[in-house]
Amino acid sequence: MKILVAGGFGAGKTTFVGAVSEIEPLSTEELLSGLSEAADPLDGVEAKTTTTVALDFGRITLDERHVLYLFGTPGQQRFWFLWEELCAGALGAVVLADTRRLADCFPAVDFFERRGIGFIVGVNEFDGGHGYTADEVRDAMGLGPDVPVVRCDARLPSSATGVLAALVHHLLDAKNRTRTPYPTMWGRHHDLLRIDRTPAAHTGGPGGARARAETARTGAGGAGGR
Repeated sequence: MKILVAGGFGAGKTTFVGAVSEIEPLSTEELLSGLSEAADPLDGVEAKTTTTVALDFGRITLDERHVLYLFGTPGQQRFWFLWEELCAGALGAVVLADTRRLADCFPAVDFFERRGIGFIVGVNEFDGGHGYTADEVRDAMGLGPDVPVVRCDARLPSSATGVLAALVHHLLDAKNRTRTPYPTMWGRHHDLLRIDRTPAAHTGGPGGARARAETARTGAGGAGGR
């Protein structure tokens, strides 16, 4: 079963794949340089020193019937052209979200929504981050009730494995019910972020989504308010 692990730049995709893989994970990480700062802003992830330039790959056996092949996608916009090829044959996806930079995962959500690929959102709990509830994150992202939102620590094998198990259950459940289409990025509104939905703002990314935070309302109590 081919599973994608997606999310914004620095959301923890490489860490997630490496934490659960029962084989030596394949990683295509390269060192970040001063020349890349303009293309890859490090706001909120200043300690990050490497970046995935193609993919991460790992494998995990959940049980005798479910062997998952994990493909981590690159997070930077300049590598989005690889997403289409990586998603070929994928049965589901995990979208990792960092509540400090919640809008960074919107392109991944939009990408899977538009292609009808089932996904769940894993809220990666970074040290020092605010512990928003799953419902707060769901409301801030405007996700439908049929999209699971789970909290996790991508560094811990048990936590990351739990996310994958939740995804498999979600995909199996989806086969046995009539699915309501996910709300699209065009109709998603957020308590904390006003997103530019004009067609011009949607060029160049996977599925056409490019979210731009224009204002942030403080003290609203929702996820991503930083």
